[in-house]
Amino acid sequence: MTTKYMNPYLAGFFLGLVLLATIFITGRGLGASGGIKSIVIAAVDGVAPAHAEQSSFYSTYVGPGKDNPLKAWLVFELAGVLIGAFVSGLTADRLRIQTESGPRVSPRVRWMFALLGGALFGIGAQYARGCTSGAALSGMAVLSTAGFVAMLAIFGAGYAFAFFARKLWI
Repeated sequence: MTTKYMNPYLAGFFLGLVLLATIFITGRGLGASGGIKSIVIAAVDGVAPAHAEQSSFYSTYVGPGKDNPLKAWLVFELAGVLIGAFVSGLTADRLRIQTESGPRVSPRVRWMFALLGGALFGIGAQYARGCTSGAALSGMAVLSTAGFVAMLAIFGAGYAFAFFARKLWI
């Protein structure tokens, strides 16, 4: 059974076209962490509106006279990414639930480390004021020095940490 994947160079070319179109249409690049932040803000406002209005962070996004955080264009971008991933998996016959891990790691441990890594990356994206796609990819597309520094930091940290996490895969 062969797995069907798009040629990575062609996929990178298409990603570049999407990035250019996003900059042309919206005046901003791609990003995911801002969409996640909008979803969290809407969830907190839905569960505890009094807390959201009194909080110095949440009150800048919710309250009287302010748009619903879910109307942010990054939320729609994330929805498009999820729908596109689903359609891609469906058309390539790769739509199934599975957990990939090394031979010495249980799926439960793999999920634990994946959630921990995702949380740390999300926190780091907030400190850095952008995620991989926002700070690094979009930053590099407009030749921003910060974009190149962000990309070097992301890949450098990944390579440095890979030594310690190699038992999850090998």
